[in-house]
Amino acid sequence: MIVVISGTNNSQTKSKIFASYLHESLQKKTDVAVKLLALDEIKHDYFYPDMYQQQASSITDLQDEFILPATKFMIVSPEYNGGMTGALKLFIDACSVRHYQTSFRGKKVALVGTATGRAGNLRGMDQLSQIMNHVGAIVMPNKLPISSLNTLINGENELISKSTIKLLDQHVADLIAF
Repeated sequence: MIVVISGTNNSQTKSKIFASYLHESLQKKTDVAVKLLALDEIKHDYFYPDMYQQQASSITDLQDEFILPATKFMIVSPEYNGGMTGALKLFIDACSVRHYQTSFRGKKVALVGTATGRAGNLRGMDQLSQIMNHVGAIVMPNKLPISSLNTLINGENELISKSTIKLLDQHVADLIAF
């Protein structure tokens, strides 16, 4: 199974448009099951003082459905304060409480960085690469930075940039072949 993760709890995120596109594109191009996990749509009851001693049941359910059965991940990581989102880091941390060795170890990960600025969250993807390497995942070398994302979508939140669509489709093909 391939899981596309929209890596922010911000319900107003434009990055989810890109995650949804990648999810649909993967579904069209592979026979493998593909799921979308949007962090803005999950319960956020897992941030508490004892979270590293006892995993929240909401995380256990998500880990069982999305993380443990996955063989590959496509993570869309928007830029917040010059790096990856705290919500994504917290989610990865929460998944490390139970089944640490099998959540991410040996699984392949493709990264997409999004930003309204001009760097496409390059620093955030570097941070995320380091974290994924630490938990034993295999990060696809060609990361995809998407800059000026507000210019790539229209007022109806539809992706309109043909060149960006082409890059996203290539990233999907690369992950499938990876």
